[in-house]
Amino acid sequence: MHSHQTTGDLIAEQIRRHRERLGMNRRDLAAECARLGRPDLTFAVLTTIETGRTGKDGEKIRRPVAVDELLVLGLALAVPPMLLMLPLGSEQAVPTVPNRDPRDPYTVWRWWTGEETPTLGGPIDGRYIAESQPIGENGPKWAAAWASAAYPASMYPEFERRRDAVHRAYLRAETAHDKRKTDKEGHVSAQTDYLHRLEELARHINDMTLAGLQIPQLRPDLIEDMKGLDMLDDPDHIQTRGDE
Repeated sequence: MHSHQTTGDLIAEQIRRHRERLGMNRRDLAAECARLGRPDLTFAVLTTIETGRTGKDGEKIRRPVAVDELLVLGLALAVPPMLLMLPLGSEQAVPTVPNRDPRDPYTVWRWWTGEETPTLGGPIDGRYIAESQPIGENGPKWAAAWASAAYPASMYPEFERRRDAVHRAYLRAETAHDKRKTDKEGHVSAQTDYLHRLEELARHINDMTLAGLQIPQLRPDLIEDMKGLDMLDDPDHIQTRGDE
């Protein structure tokens, strides 16, 4: 375990670590960043990010990494950008905010992805809790406001899961249709499963539509099936895409 004063210190160490993993020096990394459209991430800038520079008062000053630079650096180093900030598996704890305790990387990862409500309060009896104070004088409770804003983060992975389940059921139904003369029971079972999966996807799409979320594009035949079976509350809210 390392001791990191700030997230910037942690990112700097991970940039160096992954650069060395790839056998790159800082000039190599600067060239790769330039190829990705960031020629301003020069050898000198990368040096200041990784090692910092000494200020007038003798204090080391590290050049911070901006959010848009994090994506470029992640791509240049062939590593998911969030792993530069939250190195799963190599750190026991990472910084959170200045006046709260460091936490394990996967917990903070789930905060970033919206999968989990941050538990900044505590610890109380060894447990961290979500803060419950209102936002401003008359605003909503903090945890409730977070849950509302994080809602899309849970909806899109679930959409993808249900869409993939429909695609698999669709393929099974097509295969069973070709064998319907010799396996009528299998054909009926596959069709029933497809319609069940399709209905599950349609319900999720209706929930996303009600929340005002954009629906990812779907295969035209799936949309036509949902429309034909009157499963969609707002059929015009969905865009089609070509067959996959």
